Amino acid sequence: MANKPRGLYTARTLKKRRKKFRWKDADYKRRALNLDVKASPLGGAPQARGIVLEKVGLEAKQPNSAIRKCVKVQLIRNGKTVTAFAPGNNAIGFIDEHDEVEIAGIHGPKGKSMGDIPGVRYQVIKVSNMSLNQLVRGKKEKPVR
Repeated sequence: MANKPRGLYTARTLKKRRKKFRWKDADYKRRALNLDVKASPLGGAPQARGIVLEKVGLEAKQPNSAIRKCVKVQLIRNGKTVTAFAPGNNAIGFIDEHDEVEIAGIHGPKGKSMGDIPGVRYQVIKVSNMSLNQLVRGKKEKPVR
């Protein structure tokens, strides 16, 4: 391959060349074409509300051995189903089926899953408009319908 031009009047050529070759960079391409936003069940939003379909226990990846408590959630905005982790001791006890929950990203690398929970990208942050964290700590009580 020929070297890039280095002459006195080559700014336009270099700029054009840089623009062309940036598309070879996978991260740039995903960002420029909004692929992550289009593929994300949350549609690029930081949080979303949904209805709990069922409680599930997922086995942790090696070398850990545990059952991580998660819930299957159907999003209200688009009907997509995602799995969300319930963080905290006995947090799953505060979540019932058909509850309305709010989920957010679990903040794994590049928006992917975190730690030893396979395929789970989201976590529950609110149950029936009450902070799950405060429920777990005993600062608030879940409203009874």
